[in-house]
Amino acid sequence: MATKMAGRREDRRLITGGGRYSADFSLSGQLYAAFTRADHAHAIIRSVNKTEAEKSPGVVAVLVGSDIADLGFKTVPPMMPFPGRGGTKLLVPHRPLLALDRVRYVGEEVAMVIAETAAQAADAAELVEIDYEDQPVVIGFDTALAADTPSLHDNIPGNVCFDIDYGDDAKATAAIARADHVVRVTIDSPRIAPTPMEVRAVLAWYDDTRGTYEIRCGNQGGIAMRDALAIMLGVGPDAVRVHMVDVGGAFGSRTQPFPENALLLHAAKKLGRPIKWVSTRSEDFLTDFHGRGIRVSGELGLDKNGKFLAFRTDWLCDSGAYLSSAGAMTNTSNGISMSSGVYEVEAFAGRHRQIMTNTAPTSAFRGAGRPEAALIIERLVDEAAVAMKIDPFELRRRNLVPKDKFPFKTHTGIVFDSADFAALVDHAERESDWHGFAERRAASAKEGKLRGIGCAVFIEPSGGGGSPKDQVAVQFDANGIARLYLTATASGQGYETVFPDIVAGITGLDPERFEVRASDPDGPSIIGGAAIGSRTGMTSGSGFRVAAEEIVKKGLVLAAESLEASPLDVEFLSGRYTVKGTDKSITMTDIVMKHAGGATHPLDTIGEVPAGRAFPSGAHVAEVEIDAETGAAEVVAYIAVDDVGNVINHQLAEGQLHGGIIHSAGQVFGEDCNYDPESGQMLAGSFTDYIMPRADLVWGMKAMDCGVPSPNNLIGAKGAGESGAVGGLPTCLNAVVDALRGAGVTKFDMPATPGRIWEALHRAHK
Repeated sequence: MATKMAGRREDRRLITGGGRYSADFSLSGQLYAAFTRADHAHAIIRSVNKTEAEKSPGVVAVLVGSDIADLGFKTVPPMMPFPGRGGTKLLVPHRPLLALDRVRYVGEEVAMVIAETAAQAADAAELVEIDYEDQPVVIGFDTALAADTPSLHDNIPGNVCFDIDYGDDAKATAAIARADHVVRVTIDSPRIAPTPMEVRAVLAWYDDTRGTYEIRCGNQGGIAMRDALAIMLGVGPDAVRVHMVDVGGAFGSRTQPFPENALLLHAAKKLGRPIKWVSTRSEDFLTDFHGRGIRVSGELGLDKNGKFLAFRTDWLCDSGAYLSSAGAMTNTSNGISMSSGVYEVEAFAGRHRQIMTNTAPTSAFRGAGRPEAALIIERLVDEAAVAMKIDPFELRRRNLVPKDKFPFKTHTGIVFDSADFAALVDHAERESDWHGFAERRAASAKEGKLRGIGCAVFIEPSGGGGSPKDQVAVQFDANGIARLYLTATASGQGYETVFPDIVAGITGLDPERFEVRASDPDGPSIIGGAAIGSRTGMTSGSGFRVAAEEIVKKGLVLAAESLEASPLDVEFLSGRYTVKGTDKSITMTDIVMKHAGGATHPLDTIGEVPAGRAFPSGAHVAEVEIDAETGAAEVVAYIAVDDVGNVINHQLAEGQLHGGIIHSAGQVFGEDCNYDPESGQMLAGSFTDYIMPRADLVWGMKAMDCGVPSPNNLIGAKGAGESGAVGGLPTCLNAVVDALRGAGVTKFDMPATPGRIWEALHRAHK
């Protein structure tokens, strides 16, 4: 099903400035908003004085917590589909839209100022006076879990909002106890900022005629955004309409609304005028839902021949000061879904605890717990290979789930649909010239460089996403243009290329005469999930296949009428209906145009599929060079061999894998929000201090396909959007650890910045 087209259809529009992002929209008579944010991490609010702000030029209104406390705004219930230990439930703190009696992290919203211009609003926001009484700051797991640390929320004792275990702990304990070799690892996966290219922006207004709240804002799915906003505002979903926008990056942080979205809608209705707000990059650093922030420990027991007996993992996940919609759930469920990864073991046991701290809330971020699940397993396997003096790929090969055991049910009850792990390993080993590494390491040593090699083999879930089914629609306008509707919003995935190609490949219509309408509130009534969990290609793609095949069936009847023949005598091939045994024919395009112009078109169709899951997998290899004098590191080669099922568009799939790998490489080599433990201030709150991955971080990257089609969807696809991030984290860190091990460093953790590497080398040489 691979397309022959080179490039993406949307590229010309987006690269030449044709994109329409939230900040590009304006309405006549609109006002502008700015926010006064907490500059204390944890403090009681003694008083808020907005008098001077209200008197500032151009100010129309200033809202503080007491102004809206009794208006019935609600907290969006976080998702958690299963109970915790002893049947306990996720403990959810109330999150006010504007802080009322205390603030719990730097950046929390305290006041909203609305003025005639953006500059006037920003100036007035600085005039809001807040009297704080500082409280103990809780930063980091050790502090949060200490017996003498006060709870940040009255309803969350000990700062643990959720605690769950799974698998068979007794069986795992027994297996590890009789193991000939046991390795243990503890790893911190630093908290990172999503930093999409587009900062947050909102245009909000109220339509008196419709009686609806209207909004343009970055989102990953209009329905998901609409439903959450409706909960926050205390109205029905039909009272909120989320309009289409282009989105300049999302990575999970644009799925649910922020407090600003609901506040702006409320104020727009109250004041009777549209309101626009565009955040600053500093605001985004402080208040965007962060990712990762996980400490995971694990142990692996092996017999004398290197057979894996049992894994045990223990997770601490930093939820921040409040809970996002998906953070706690994804950081829990994905660890459960991946369990012991690609390996057969006798037993597996895991535990997750979600912890509250005085930091920005965390949420699903590209991979959403999957990278850490792969990280702990693959670090343990690498340490076992070192301890037993077995080649890392050879040790993995001995324990892989064989292809003939798929579908494979894990110890946590998850069913992996399809894979060929041995083929992935063989391919990666060959393409990376794994066995020629010693020569390359020696060459690097002659130049004063430490060279390391690392590998990882992984499997991860894709799909699901909350909606029981996904619907798409194809409708033809008066000019015969095919409009493709879906519920997920693109943020770089290439929908305008992929979905027209799927429909065009079946119907024979010109893919250049398609228009993708993602999350269009004026489109047909369809349901489905957001662009999360690497799901949209396989779910919406399958839906568009169903729709396209139905269009061909409908067209057959119309073609028979036009050709004055029985439908039984008409056949369809390559976009043309032909009366069998004759030269009488009509194209699908002719049928579309013949019936265009009415209120509806007879070929209009809704396609529907269940929201299934699939399990992409991969084997990655990275080589890292470290300057022993400065600690500077770079990835000098990266081989990614991935199974993402049937590939719809190879160029787009490769781009997704590259992006995910760079995301994780960025985290390994520097990304870290880094809060000061004493003050709770974020120490990396700008691009001056926050280390972003650059184009020269990873050299020689090659992505190769080694796919096994998924039986769980109609096009045989598996998610590709997060696979690179899942494989990239353990692969890059294993390579760094391997390079440092040769210099006497026995333990190293992220981030692998030059300073931290230099310090580790310096300590090892003392």
